Parts: sequence; structure tokens; C-alpha cells
Amino acid sequence: MTFPQIAVLTGAGVSKGSGIATYRDGADSLWNNYHPQDLATPEAFARDPKLVWAFYDWRRQMMARARPNAAHFTLAEMEAALPEFTLVTQNIDGLHREAGNKRILYLHGDIWHVRCTECDHRAEERRAPLPDLPPTCPRCGALLRPDVVWFGEALNAYTLYQAEQAFRQADIALVVGTSAVVYPAALLPHYTVEKGGRIIEFNMERTPLSPYAAEVILGPSEETLPAWWEEFRKEIGV
Repeated sequence: MTFPQIAVLTGAGVSKGSGIATYRDGADSLWNNYHPQDLATPEAFARDPKLVWAFYDWRRQMMARARPNAAHFTLAEMEAALPEFTLVTQNIDGLHREAGNKRILYLHGDIWHVRCTECDHRAEERRAPLPDLPPTCPRCGALLRPDVVWFGEALNAYTLYQAEQAFRQADIALVVGTSAVVYPAALLPHYTVEKGGRIIEFNMERTPLSPYAAEVILGPSEETLPAWWEEFRKEIGV
């Protein structure tokens, strides 16, 4: 039996059901009266690395308390059931991995990893809170930074290439909980349409991507995605 090839793009909305506020949640997303957009930049880190790390330490503690929701677990089920499945996420929280997904492309990095600002040292760092702010490199003593993509920084070229290839080859692009306004991620589902595939969008409201979607399913993704998957898996016999 031939199963459809599926590529999935997830955004912050998929983790909102786990209690993680998005950057676009208004007052909910403020930290000590700062907008995250004013802290998650290379310029902010150069000015005040301790302040930026305090923000990320707070965010890491919040994410450490969060648990995957039904949308995360559904995506893990899909990966286990489908031989051709790729999950591309804009999220840095690690909840997809915790839910059981193994083949994940992290477009914007991973908050549970750090990298040195001077040498090539990279490492997993699960402690939250961190004992010292800002943390320093155990190899060379320079500052460590979160291994995430900040506003104004380019995505990892190879990760982006892998994501583009997955969507170019997909029969179905599932777009879950993303505002579809952050580029180049917002372009990915269009590659599926260009090759004759279709987009199915799951969101709380319509987005700039909605006119291109074959189906737009509104509501919390922790409710809508599991319901869709239950019906779809019957159709394809998995």
C-alpha cells in the first residue's frame, strides 16, 4: 500500500495548549515590561548579555514545566504510522521531542542547547534555572548563548534546505498553529501546492496562508488535529 507523503510545519500555536505564551499574545508575552522582540536579537545580547540570559532563563523554566498536549502526541503517532513524514517546527521548546517525534527539523533552534560565541563548542543544557548568568564556555571561557535563531539572524542553510525538500516532495502539507507571516518558513507550504499537493491548515483564525489551503480547520490544535487524524487514518488504512 502506498501512503501519502506528509510534511508538517508547526508554530507557537501548537504549544499554546501546553501553557506556553506566543510572542504575539500581547500582554501575556511581556517579560518584565520588555517585548521579546527587543531581547531576542544579537544587538540586545551584545548590549546586555545578562539581561538577555535572564529572559531566556525565565523562558526555559516556563518551558520545563510545560508538557506536550494532544496535538504533539498526535504528530508523534503520525510519524510512527507513516513511512514518509517530516516534521518542521518553528518552536524552540522541545515538546515535539518529548512527545516522541524523532525526525524533527528545528528551523529556529532549540532552547535546550547552547553554543559558544567564540569557539565551536555546542552542548545540551537542561538545567533550569541556570546556576550562573550569563553562562560561559567550559572550553574557552567566552560567553555562551542560547542555540536559537534570533530576530535578524539567518536560518541554518542546511536545515532550511531539508525543510524545503520535504515540502517539495509532500502530497499533503499540514500547517499547525503558525501565523504564516514569518519568512522563509511561511513559504514552505507553497512548495507543496506547486508540485500538485494540498495544504490543510489548523489555526485559531484565518491567516495569509488560508486562501491557498484546500481545507482550513479553525479551533485549538490540541482538539482539531487529533480529530482530523482519526478520520484521515481510517481513509488511508493505518
